[in-house]
Amino acid sequence: MLVVIASCLASVPLTGGRVARLAELRLRAPGLALGGIALQLLIVTVAPGGLAGLHEILHVASYALLGAFGWANRRVAGVPVVLAGGSLNLVAILANGGVMPADPAVADVAAVQPRAGEFVNSVPVAEAHLGFLGDVLATPAWLPLHNVYSAGDVVIVLGLLMLLHAACQRQNAASSRARPTGSS
Repeated sequence: MLVVIASCLASVPLTGGRVARLAELRLRAPGLALGGIALQLLIVTVAPGGLAGLHEILHVASYALLGAFGWANRRVAGVPVVLAGGSLNLVAILANGGVMPADPAVADVAAVQPRAGEFVNSVPVAEAHLGFLGDVLATPAWLPLHNVYSAGDVVIVLGLLMLLHAACQRQNAASSRARPTGSS
């Protein structure tokens, strides 16, 4: 996802936008987003081993924090689309006991396999509930940073792209053009 987000950022100057305008974006309750991201990093990267069931609860809690952040910022262009994508992911996660189900064949293509005893946010599940909402897309294992993705992830990226481009475009294109004065 980091590569996709970096690509979205790189697309801003191509359309005449300035990434520096992101500094002008005022978002409400940023601590909620930071908390949700921190929880996901904690359970997937920092401490993937732990008590059975605890990581699944924390995984759902991270989505609750991110959802609350999105709701607080729902009037920002693109955020409703990000919320929709996150909701699709949350529905799949809740339907499968706190983990995102991955199509086993897709997980094989991306060479994504869980290690015994460690929490992974995306797990190959043969007969997942609402499997079509799970990780059913993959980048091949021969690519750097290969992974699996869901329809919700695609919707989230589209929302982020909308947000980035709305926030980074000129505020008022008409006022940026100089008009000659005193000529008829």
